[in-house]
Amino acid sequence: MYKPYQGNDLISDSLEGLQHAEHDVCIVGSGPAGVSCALELARLDRKVLLLESGGRKSDPEQQILSDAERVDPESHDDMLVAVARRLGGTSNLWAGRCVPFDPVDFAERSHMPGVRWPLSLEELEPYYERAADYLGAEAPVFHDPIEDVSAASDAFDFTQIERYSNTPAVQIRNKDALESSKNIDLRLNSTVVDIDFEENGRVRGIVVARPDGARHRIAVKSLVIACGGLETTRLLLAARRDKEQLFGGPQGPLGRHYMAHLVGDVADIEFQDLRFEKGFNFYVDRYGTYVRRRFTPSARLQLEHGLNNVSFWPIVPPIADPAHKSGVLSLLLIALASPALGGFFIAEAIRRRHVPENVRLLPHFRNVLLDLPAAAMFAPSFLYKRYLASARIPGFFIPNRGHRYGLAFHAEQTPNEESRVELLSEADRLGLPKLKIYLKFTQKDAENIIKTHDLLSDWLKKEKVGKLTFRHPRERLADIVVSEAEHGTHQIGTARMSGDRSSGIVDRDLRVFDSPNLYVASSAVFPSSGQCNPTFTISALAIRLARHLGSPRAV
Repeated sequence: MYKPYQGNDLISDSLEGLQHAEHDVCIVGSGPAGVSCALELARLDRKVLLLESGGRKSDPEQQILSDAERVDPESHDDMLVAVARRLGGTSNLWAGRCVPFDPVDFAERSHMPGVRWPLSLEELEPYYERAADYLGAEAPVFHDPIEDVSAASDAFDFTQIERYSNTPAVQIRNKDALESSKNIDLRLNSTVVDIDFEENGRVRGIVVARPDGARHRIAVKSLVIACGGLETTRLLLAARRDKEQLFGGPQGPLGRHYMAHLVGDVADIEFQDLRFEKGFNFYVDRYGTYVRRRFTPSARLQLEHGLNNVSFWPIVPPIADPAHKSGVLSLLLIALASPALGGFFIAEAIRRRHVPENVRLLPHFRNVLLDLPAAAMFAPSFLYKRYLASARIPGFFIPNRGHRYGLAFHAEQTPNEESRVELLSEADRLGLPKLKIYLKFTQKDAENIIKTHDLLSDWLKKEKVGKLTFRHPRERLADIVVSEAEHGTHQIGTARMSGDRSSGIVDRDLRVFDSPNLYVASSAVFPSSGQCNPTFTISALAIRLARHLGSPRAV
């Protein structure tokens, strides 16, 4: 049941007083993009109206507004667990992993026709330090060699690290600034359901619905849509209903080229050089956050073989299979098997990937009993590092005497205009049409991933690092990659950035081509998905946008 928030800070659960307020920029959405943009604008002494569809905590009545039809439920996460309508947005579901895009992602790639970022990596890097601060990653440092380890071939890099936020929820990380800044006017339970355009395409106002259905019109000077990849696209599609030719028209790019990532593990890695086994564990670096290394193919290798970008790292065996005989892994499986308890540790979408339906728990209880000392020692140590230590451990990597591990991959998806979202005739209770989602993973993407495994296997052998073994017959590998592909928490490409209106929705400054004061800060603008998750780049782009909007010429 919806209850208005009653607090003493500058965050409000009403729209009272907005008719008399003056704001330089209105931002829709309080996730990583919205908060990063708002904080940077406030730092530049610009007045910001920040609207959040949900409240301080998750509310089923607000969360159900994101419900959508999935054409293939096996390939796309349920939107009710893929997004979070609450203060902080999907940072409440985020594991805290911060990784930037690679130089090759911004390069011309003949095997990725039509994919071109209209800005360079060098233009984005100046905003990394501030993004690391707002997201809690502490420093924009993304390489760390293993001490005294080198390789003869540069075909694969093993120095790249992913950083982890100690406080992933952005509303908690930036609590003081959000609750006390005189430049940020944050309104909760305020869902934008329509955009009001002038004849020349300029936005003059928005329509905001409250949980009880009451609607309010609010005038805006500049509008930034930052409510997640698919919710941002949904709002733009809905705004086009009365102006059919907006955003490229019905046959234009809006809603098309929907990308996520292909994730999974179809091979095992056995380390011969134990320095690599140790080097791929989680550790706290000199900046005070957990980091972890990953294998990535070089730009040269990708361009030479026509590969999509991908990263690999060793993981524990599948925890749902009791054959691992590890009391620690079985204890984790038992904890994750409960949605209530598992949700305390990880996001629901990730929990579901680890725990199959109808998993048998009895063999896991047996493993725990037979390996009780190890399980008993692990639990308090992990809980302390996860919830009490100053550096928050993001996951677990348990060394074993066989030096054999699963090999996880996180791979780029090729843009495909048939992978898309569109509006349904059915609307949510506030009147905004629901989405219909087509997320299509292709055989070509899967074959690309297998090819990169092969190249990594050759490199591991030549460098005497270890060996790679596939878990399935070779002729079935690509089919298995596609059949096991399921995503939806990284929502990329549906309002892509481009050099012109014919192939994109926004320009290099994130301004919508058809509207001089409408901007999009979201992973929806990414022309490609890269090998990394989108959060860090979203934040950097949002900060860059804030600098653009906060400059004197933009006032």
